[in-house]
Amino acid sequence: MYIYAMMLTDTVKRMIFVWCFLVIAAPFTFAQTHHILSQREQAEVMDLWLEERIQTLLPQLMDRAGIDLWVVISREYNEDPVIRTFLPATWHAARRRTMLLMFKPAGGQEVEALAVARYDVGKSFQKAWDPESQPDQWKQLTDLIVARKPQKIGVNISDDFGHADGLTSTEHELLLQYLPKSFHSKITSAQDLAVGWLETRTPSEMATYRQIQSIAHQIIQEGLSEQVITPGVTTTEDVVWWYRERIKELKLDTWFHPSVDIQRADPNNEEQNRSFAVRAESQVIQPGDLLHMDFGISYLRLMTDTQQLAYVLKPGETAVPDFLNEALKVGNRLQDILTSQFVTGRTGNQILLETRKQMEVEGIRGSIYSHPMGYHGHASGPTIGMWDNQGDTPGAGDYPLYPHTVYTIELNALVHVPEWGKDIRILLEEGAYFDGERVTYLNGRQKEWLTIPRARQYLGN
Repeated sequence: MYIYAMMLTDTVKRMIFVWCFLVIAAPFTFAQTHHILSQREQAEVMDLWLEERIQTLLPQLMDRAGIDLWVVISREYNEDPVIRTFLPATWHAARRRTMLLMFKPAGGQEVEALAVARYDVGKSFQKAWDPESQPDQWKQLTDLIVARKPQKIGVNISDDFGHADGLTSTEHELLLQYLPKSFHSKITSAQDLAVGWLETRTPSEMATYRQIQSIAHQIIQEGLSEQVITPGVTTTEDVVWWYRERIKELKLDTWFHPSVDIQRADPNNEEQNRSFAVRAESQVIQPGDLLHMDFGISYLRLMTDTQQLAYVLKPGETAVPDFLNEALKVGNRLQDILTSQFVTGRTGNQILLETRKQMEVEGIRGSIYSHPMGYHGHASGPTIGMWDNQGDTPGAGDYPLYPHTVYTIELNALVHVPEWGKDIRILLEEGAYFDGERVTYLNGRQKEWLTIPRARQYLGN
């Protein structure tokens, strides 16, 4: 089942060799713990991964979706979200009008990948159009389709997932105009195929995803420390922009602007009740504050999305107060409840429902809003609750859980703290992998508060 049980292809072997060489040969950088590949090295890895996916993953996904011919069409700078994941690393956009045709004949083991374009598209998609002999690109595409006599022609139209809805109305109308009417009934939504392609991770990608998450964790911990924060001086906005600059310094990318907010004992501070639709105002960080941050990086086309917590030690404190440690345990318990409900074939709505049932049994207040992650931060796949909807999410919430997929375990627990006379909100988010049987965090999860300054470095009185 799937490539985990298959023998490695020559492409995969070559990729593993190149990757190992890059890691072994790399000098220690980034606080002597992580090696960030150069742009050239990243491009080679991404292209090798793409070849592996097309050769070993795509045939199985087409069979699963019951689609034997998939057409992805985009015009330059109006790219279908899916086509971006098929482009070689040196392409930053489609060129002119780029048409990709993927055909898997019945009983075949491989996918024929053609580019109806002026160029080859990477190594896998071979140029299948000569404008000199056939000036009409659309006529060439439809001739190729008709010659293959497909049973189902998948196109990227979808009610439920924006990532799978990338075929514009113009391209759709032109396809229908050129394709013989006898083939119109064969056209179907490629939603499940597109989502499967976007959400499914290969062994090679997973071998590296932990490293990517570890890099994100280290940047987070660096920002939530005395290296960046001087209590009484530094603002939350200062920290946010430090994160943005740090990402650029490391030659990484981010897919959203970070955020940092404060909960404190002050009765006028009602951060625990703030709607996520409203961005927190910048405040000066003070001793005794609880800091919460939301942060993500993009590296090798894979995303992270992480939320962690820190406590600013008061003068004389050498450790986090016990009541905060107990509150964090409630958040960790809620994570355990959620991940225990991950069962292959169960929908996002079912996972949410069963999680909330157990929350009620254990008297845990909070919200679940977890989502798939991979090529996109908020990726396609089963939606498991939303911060503004703790009931069913029609469409995306009805999509089933598949193996070899990655999620952010995102949630919050509302815990009453008598010492402050109010509730605090324990907001957590960590990347995790579902192998079909169990959930494993990509690089662990936060089970202890980060302290500012770090407790081991604080001398106290």
